[in-house]
Amino acid sequence: MRSGAAVLVEALRQEKVDLLFAYPGGSVIPIFDALYDAPDIKLILPRHEQGGGHMADGYARACGRVGVVIATSGPGATNLVTALATANFDSVPLVAITGQVKTKLIGNDAFQEADITGITRPVTKHNFLVRNVDELGHCLTAAFHIARTGRPGPVLVDIPVDVSMAKTDVPLPTEVHLAGYRPHVEGNLRQIRIAAEAINQAQRPVIYAGGGIIISGASDLLRQLAEKSNCPVTTTLMGLGCFPGRSPLSLGMLGMHGTFYANYAIMESDLVVALGARFDDRITGDVTKFAPGARIIHVDIDPASISKNIKVDIPVVGDARLVLEKLVELVHFVERRDWLARIEGWKKKHPLTYSSGGLRPQYVIEQLDEAAPDDAIICTEVGQNQMWTAQYYKFKIPRTFVSSGGLGTMGYGLPAAIGAQLACPGRRVIDVAGDGSIQMNIQELATAVQNKLPVVVCILNNGHLGMVRQWQQLFYKSRYSGTILEGNPDFVKLAEAYGALGRRVTEAKDVRGALDEALASGRTYVLDFVVEPEENVFPMVPAGEAIDRMIGGMT
Repeated sequence: MRSGAAVLVEALRQEKVDLLFAYPGGSVIPIFDALYDAPDIKLILPRHEQGGGHMADGYARACGRVGVVIATSGPGATNLVTALATANFDSVPLVAITGQVKTKLIGNDAFQEADITGITRPVTKHNFLVRNVDELGHCLTAAFHIARTGRPGPVLVDIPVDVSMAKTDVPLPTEVHLAGYRPHVEGNLRQIRIAAEAINQAQRPVIYAGGGIIISGASDLLRQLAEKSNCPVTTTLMGLGCFPGRSPLSLGMLGMHGTFYANYAIMESDLVVALGARFDDRITGDVTKFAPGARIIHVDIDPASISKNIKVDIPVVGDARLVLEKLVELVHFVERRDWLARIEGWKKKHPLTYSSGGLRPQYVIEQLDEAAPDDAIICTEVGQNQMWTAQYYKFKIPRTFVSSGGLGTMGYGLPAAIGAQLACPGRRVIDVAGDGSIQMNIQELATAVQNKLPVVVCILNNGHLGMVRQWQQLFYKSRYSGTILEGNPDFVKLAEAYGALGRRVTEAKDVRGALDEALASGRTYVLDFVVEPEENVFPMVPAGEAIDRMIGGMT
């Protein structure tokens, strides 16, 4: 006989979990007590449960394994909601374990009770409330299986304190069979052949690759497909790194802040090959005007995503890697000289560009691209800092861009960088932040310092909530309501107060030296780049417009 808490530790070992993020509280004390006797499972203490959730998320994105986070009942559990929603939007495999009040008190408004399964049902792939210790092992094993298979996502297991203390002799299952849960991973061969023929016949094709390519480990196959078929490739924000950014076939990112040439290519194409992407609104703009002359191929493991936003001509439901293995064999090289020359003309006429003078955030990102090694993991917060990173950093390999895409969670980057650094201890990890977003979880500097993590934080400090300010400038007559950040702290002194290193940079000539110093320090290091206060992210597609109706950034 062993306790429910011991069953949890046994399940973690069976799933080869050697590191997790956990914040204690009354209803999870038995779990923490069991973990005390499990030195093979490293426990990382965040300073806030949301931070712990983002750490587990960043860990999973960086290494591809399931991230694990533990929080207590009530406010501890509800503090995880934003992290769960973030992971759910971006298909991140994560298991959240929450404490709950005793089973007999559930529904009685007991101290620190929250209906966390009810609260999180819309933002998790699945969740469990375990009322019987004999069911705990099955629920935990199923949680990991669901989180990592099919379209990955977060799964929550809510464990009442009496269940974690109760005894059971039910063995932990080694296999999971869930009625009604059978993810379809093998694409239909007939559909794949139809897709290949469409690619071979197209005159103006564009491959549109999303995060599903990275999740499935299909980046090499994507490159093979593009080179063999001679098709240009554009990626979503979540797809950055799945195709070499410096390849002649790369169009960079498309959508609201995509490149001119990516958006023009989509709009002028006769075939869009969507791979592991979901046609979200930041990509399509006005859906009635998206790729008006193109047939659409859509490969996705989630059948609910097919034709959800854009009507698809050739659907293929399956894992991107397994589908591409077959698709690569069936396509052949097509010259497409006129199409590629037209794209090259757009690249020359409309390169990414920014104004000279002062310290420009785009310049900081360009210098970071040169200073960081090819396998560096770049995390971001959300806002202008995120978009400038997506535009000006040339990602070369998968799992090197870690950012909140679908939910757009400010405060994500620093804790995610901590998780990524713990997942990949031998690599450089950098968080690109804004002075607004960094303050939402800046307390996690303490976690980085405590664990001696050499995470480098690059704050693009413009004194504003930059992206909202940009919209106010462009569409609300510069009526800056609630977007001027008066009273920002001295980020260098704040870093030093946490035991980290810090340096302020105000001139362009000092950027590279500061980056080199921080990357070589082997310490948690905060760089405060004081950039132009009203610099904007261009190009930009105004909300509701077609994606070839871009403003700004013209040469």
